[in-house]
Amino acid sequence: MTVRLSIEAQDGNARTGVLSTPHGPVLVPTFMPVGTQGSVKGLSPEEVAATGAQVVLGNTYHLWLRPGAETVAGPGGLHRWSRWPHAMLTDSGGFQAFSLAKMCKRDDDGFEFRSHLDGRRCRLSPEEAVRVQRLLGADIQMQLDVCPPGGSPAAVLREACSVTTAWARRGLEARARADETSPQAQAMFGIIQGGTDVALRLEHAAELGALEAGGRGFDGLAFGGFSVGEPIEAMHEVLGAVVHRVEPSRPRYLMGVGTPRDLLLAIGAGIDMFDCVLPTRNARNGQALTRTGKLIIKNARYKDDPSPIDPNCGCPACAGGFSRSYLRHLFMCGEMLALRLLSLHNLHLYGELTRGAREAIRAGSFGAFQKSWLDELGGGETA
Repeated sequence: MTVRLSIEAQDGNARTGVLSTPHGPVLVPTFMPVGTQGSVKGLSPEEVAATGAQVVLGNTYHLWLRPGAETVAGPGGLHRWSRWPHAMLTDSGGFQAFSLAKMCKRDDDGFEFRSHLDGRRCRLSPEEAVRVQRLLGADIQMQLDVCPPGGSPAAVLREACSVTTAWARRGLEARARADETSPQAQAMFGIIQGGTDVALRLEHAAELGALEAGGRGFDGLAFGGFSVGEPIEAMHEVLGAVVHRVEPSRPRYLMGVGTPRDLLLAIGAGIDMFDCVLPTRNARNGQALTRTGKLIIKNARYKDDPSPIDPNCGCPACAGGFSRSYLRHLFMCGEMLALRLLSLHNLHLYGELTRGAREAIRAGSFGAFQKSWLDELGGGETA
């Protein structure tokens, strides 16, 4: 068994169901916290799971460089090594090639990096990405792709799609060869590129969906190359035009996105899976996310505020009775507890959003649910 999606209810383009994985069922839509180095910063696996998270994302590039995929494989892979018993997904390193562009060159074979740790040269090809992710052992691995910056000209977008398709074919072939010697219950997702060009996105989705090697195609399709500099409204316009037209039997994953508003709009477009560093990274910078906006805990207005972050929230910070005043004090003193509690709060919000979306889709009331959240969410600081 690799992964299998069963859609159980749909409301408009929004859908809910179960993604079956070797490490248990995942209810979709779902948000995946990012564990770059093999952990969600500052939190135990039990704490992450308690927020409602059912999948954690591991970063192939970082784990490849340190400690090395073989070290992770030794104890039985990333699940056992990190003590995360639920489903797991690893990215391929393609986004790191985008974000570390000054340290990276691309050719037909793949990417050549200079390690950000020690400057040594490292080559990441589609085949190496498969090999490394197989050693890491997540339930889902991603193909190596080319992620063009937002606003790229049409020729650059088309070339990114062409190379990503060629690398997708090589990745599937590498998985098929590996399966001949040691079959492994590991799914692989393709990554759709195309910027904000609707026709190109649809064309690329069809190309990737038709690929097959060793009798297996991609188990799911992801949307990459979003939230990389393009206007955010343009992203949502494209998602609204494209997602529901992508083969419905495969999971649809929006990579690296985003805010609660982004999730609400993308679920409405038909997205099943999300990941983003935003809720935990912003927490470590002192920002709590709430139904009514952002709360910047270091602001002086909270110095003597006895209220919890959100009186209606059931997370350990709010339900535990920790006041804004106390959290501000901890944050200003550099105490780790503030970062942990804010991280738990933000992930709990994402868990509640996706849980509520699933319930609303089943009830046929997703439109009202989405509007209620969007009406409450503000762009500025909450009261």
